[in-house]
Amino acid sequence: MSTPQVEPDSALLLVDVQNDFCPGGALAVPEGDQVVPVLNAWTRAFLAAGRPVFASRDWHPANSVHFVTGGGPWPPHCVQGTPGADFHPGLAVPPEVVVLSKGMDPAESGGYSAFEAIDAEGRTLAERLRQAGVRRLYVGGLATDYCVRASVLDALRAGLAVTVIGDGVRGVDVTPGDSARALEEMKAAGATVID
Repeated sequence: MSTPQVEPDSALLLVDVQNDFCPGGALAVPEGDQVVPVLNAWTRAFLAAGRPVFASRDWHPANSVHFVTGGGPWPPHCVQGTPGADFHPGLAVPPEVVVLSKGMDPAESGGYSAFEAIDAEGRTLAERLRQAGVRRLYVGGLATDYCVRASVLDALRAGLAVTVIGDGVRGVDVTPGDSARALEEMKAAGATVID
């Protein structure tokens, strides 16, 4: 397991570790639940160091155009208020963790990046990171080739130094090799991947 590193200007982002993306879920990522103990160790380290931890979640309305039923590419998943939208029961999400929700607009077909998510007060992840003086972001979660990829690329575009927690991510691999290609794309854009 990777060893958490906590710099004074860093934050941790947990991307979409929700039941529907774990084995048995509506849009399961193979071994998606394997990220839970890894990310729990990172969460403990960041909170112990007094650094912020953010957890994004898909929070779709039932009539989302993101779904096949609305003309989109995906089966219905992470529908607001359903057990599938809950964080994995083993994931540590203590009260200090800031939860950000995305994909809430029924007309929105995207919603992959945590940078599209907002907290309970309507603030974006970018705003929260600025307020906390964050310059370095550690990222883990699901899925490597979709929401993790989009979040990492947006973080790099925002000027942050980004480290992907290699053993804390898993991918869908709709096309075999998608996750490996996504990691290479993130590295080419400037991210570091640690294992």
